[in-house]
Amino acid sequence: MASEASPTQHPGSLAGRTLLMSGGSRGIGLAIALRAARDGANVVLIAKTDKPNPRLEGTIHTAAAAIEAAGGRVLPIVGDVRSDEAISRAVEGAVTAFGGIDMVLNNASVLTLAGTLELTPKRYDLMQDVNTRGTYLLTRAALPHLLHADNPHILTLSPPLNLDPKWLGSHPAYTLSKYGMTLCALSFAAEFAEAGVASNALWPRTTIATAAVANILGGPDMERRSRRPEIVADAAHAILTTPSRELTGQVIIDEDLLRSRGTTDFSPYAVEASAELMPDFYLDR
Repeated sequence: MASEASPTQHPGSLAGRTLLMSGGSRGIGLAIALRAARDGANVVLIAKTDKPNPRLEGTIHTAAAAIEAAGGRVLPIVGDVRSDEAISRAVEGAVTAFGGIDMVLNNASVLTLAGTLELTPKRYDLMQDVNTRGTYLLTRAALPHLLHADNPHILTLSPPLNLDPKWLGSHPAYTLSKYGMTLCALSFAAEFAEAGVASNALWPRTTIATAAVANILGGPDMERRSRRPEIVADAAHAILTTPSRELTGQVIIDEDLLRSRGTTDFSPYAVEASAELMPDFYLDR
């Protein structure tokens, strides 16, 4: 069944559906939440940023206000996806507030591009705990409720499993954690195929203009060669509104999916229309 508080469902809409997501205070996660909110979805956020940070735009509270302003209902849970207790609070809160869980978005992720000799054990553990463990355990906690949803989806923001030495040798620990997320997504799809729970990974064709691009990867030059988070949000919306038995077990590239659904003009997504776009990590073309 859909969430008990849901109004009548409409094909192609997330109205009344409940989305549980990790992260979402900013960037791609917030863009996906806002796209769902415009349909009238319920959004449960589990995120750490409780107070303003001069290096990062937005908090869980500003995100919640934006989701409500966009037309959604929201339950913000201040917590860390590394915490089993915080995950339990988020799942229980979603069920209490909205009657169930229809979709899980594994969005929270830590990025450190240090090589093996430079990376500290503490930073390695952080990436593994947030990226791979967080994906696995948030999904695990939500699955008993997804199994009762009409159109259950698990969507994980992680890349194709590209074994080219270019990527394996660039930043092994980060790659290991992100590929771990993708393996989670593909494994859930196989394990719960008969139950009709869809599980897919989603990755952008180009770099996306987020705080990571601006502060870590390449600064203003890479930012202007990126696309806006809305392209990933539109692709996520298209996936989440597809019947779960029709699309599962895939690593999906945002542009490819939108092109297959009829989008031909991608210029509105560009930060700077005249700039040459920068391919994202793990993509060879």
